[in-house]
Amino acid sequence: MRKSKIHRLGDLQLRIMKVLWASGEATVADVHKAVTADSDLAYTTVATMLRKMEARHLVQHRMDARTFVYRAAVAEEAVSRGMADHLLERLFEGSLADMVRHLLSNREVSREELSKLEKLIVERKKGL
Repeated sequence: MRKSKIHRLGDLQLRIMKVLWASGEATVADVHKAVTADSDLAYTTVATMLRKMEARHLVQHRMDARTFVYRAAVAEEAVSRGMADHLLERLFEGSLADMVRHLLSNREVSREELSKLEKLIVERKKGL
């Protein structure tokens, strides 16, 4: 298994990243509007979080007149892979079978989802 950089993101950071991945670029005001649809966050909280995320090289900004325009500096796939790998290692000691067993036994799974999983397993076996 290859080691990838793990980007540990909190809930707000992940919501901000999803806005940037979806829009490509956004101002603090745009991000604030998008992430506060279901919560009361101050504009300054979002601005501060974007600055902290930039210090961690998660986002970058450019100036447009006097406005900071932010964009994601890491790909969505890299974040999801890193977070999933971290979860797999920490909670399931690297056992994918244990993780899948846990998910299948603790979640409602439709026949359609089970069929998709079976197809994925068949495809993966073909590649070995």
